Amino acid sequence: MRVYLVGGAVRDHLLGHPYHEKDYVVVGATPEQLLAEGYQPVGKDFPVFLHPKTKEEYALARTERKSGVGYHGFQFFTDTSVKLEDDLVRRDLTINAMAMDENGTVYDPYDGQQDLQHKILRHVSDAFTEDPLRVLRVARFAARYASYGFKVAEETLQLMRKIAQSGELSALTPERVWKETSRALMEDHADVYFQILKDCDALEVLFPEINALFGVPQRPEYHPEIDCGIHTLMALKQACLANYALEVRFAVLVHDLGKALTPVDELPRHIMHEERGIPPVTQICDRLKVPTALKNLALIVCKEHLKCHQVKNLKPGTLWRLLQRLDVLRRPEKVEAFVQACECDAKGRLGLEQRPYPQAQYMLDAMQIVRNIRAQDLPEHVSGPEIGEMLIQYRIDALAKFKEQHIN
Repeated sequence: MRVYLVGGAVRDHLLGHPYHEKDYVVVGATPEQLLAEGYQPVGKDFPVFLHPKTKEEYALARTERKSGVGYHGFQFFTDTSVKLEDDLVRRDLTINAMAMDENGTVYDPYDGQQDLQHKILRHVSDAFTEDPLRVLRVARFAARYASYGFKVAEETLQLMRKIAQSGELSALTPERVWKETSRALMEDHADVYFQILKDCDALEVLFPEINALFGVPQRPEYHPEIDCGIHTLMALKQACLANYALEVRFAVLVHDLGKALTPVDELPRHIMHEERGIPPVTQICDRLKVPTALKNLALIVCKEHLKCHQVKNLKPGTLWRLLQRLDVLRRPEKVEAFVQACECDAKGRLGLEQRPYPQAQYMLDAMQIVRNIRAQDLPEHVSGPEIGEMLIQYRIDALAKFKEQHIN
């Protein structure tokens, strides 16, 4: 029985990239042997075991054969005769098809180290096309390692395109698509994930609402980059640079979906695109089963982001109602997330990435002003329904005073 560290841990160890999870492959062993040594079996599809002490995953070396549709459509074969090379050849990329023994010796039958050196994401074999999930995984790896300069090999991109055009992507469950996408959104270059999906025709299949933005023009005086799709990815890049939370990144991704629905005779203007965006944002969230908190923020950013840009010109009552819709009294963190997404929209424009966005501080100061006004600040004789009405008036008056200070 021989044990090897495999996959991402080997790749990241050689690259000098931080990693936490370790996966192992066991060659020349049977399930009975591992059970006898105290390993705990997990997984229904093929023999995977948890180490009795570390709880890390140990999988028996295996081969696989395509037997159906999608990433579950495989039959697995494990036997003591399966070699390390047989197990590694079924993996997606050469940089993921390396192994390391306990002495630190690297086994690299498919030139993964060479591709690491040349910063190339390349498939191991033509079996790559048998698993549609690999389209998303490669795009996610491209996002993760973009800062190192990694690119997807052209021949691999062609295979990804072949998968996208085959209809196999429809076999991916919404949960799996969202899992890969949410992980990709948290990479430092999440925009690369969506660009790669577009390059291989997968964006049109999996995210048609986002794909529809590309090629749609905007007014160059506000959007020097002109293209709505390019603006969306530039705004997402801003969210990544600021290291914002997943909910902010997702809201930024979908904030302008309504622009794809602008009537042609209105272009390049996008009147009412905020309202037009509500159905496609709802659609993408429901289809991918996006968590409710993310959906709620995405919807309000879609509908209200122009008000944040224009916040200094809003009437005090209008600003109060906006803050109310953001649940300012109970969830100040939602206001902060909203402001962050709006700032990414403002800065995700060609040549305007560094421009100040004073609206952010204005909104946050306004939030604090209304939160600081409480029932105990009212006259003692006020009671019943009058309390709520007077609190609202006090808050609007305070916002009016705040606005005057900024004008003067």
